[in-house]
Amino acid sequence: MMQLRQYYEEIRRRGADVLVVSPDSLSALRSFWERNQFPFTGLADPGSRVARRYEQTVNLLKLGRMPALLILDGEGIIRYRHDGSSMSDIPPTPAVLELLDRLAGTGGAGQDTE
Repeated sequence: MMQLRQYYEEIRRRGADVLVVSPDSLSALRSFWERNQFPFTGLADPGSRVARRYEQTVNLLKLGRMPALLILDGEGIIRYRHDGSSMSDIPPTPAVLELLDRLAGTGGAGQDTE
């Protein structure tokens, strides 16, 4: 999330925003957000309602919810999805910026094939 903070203005310049969905309780998430002063939105999802809606992978042997990156358009349609296979499997933010540029230029959908 530190990379997201570093590149947040670049993300916003591309007409996008960041929403981090966390399995933590609201109070734990609020404390973490205040401590780190993230400029983007965090959503507490301790019951996994949002995670289930977007079919986020859960692997209890690998510490729970696997990271996922979804890019949705203004109508809520998923235009790109990356499902991490480990806790460190997160696309680098510069690659996400390039993807946002491509999606804006072509209007096409993308699916991670890794």
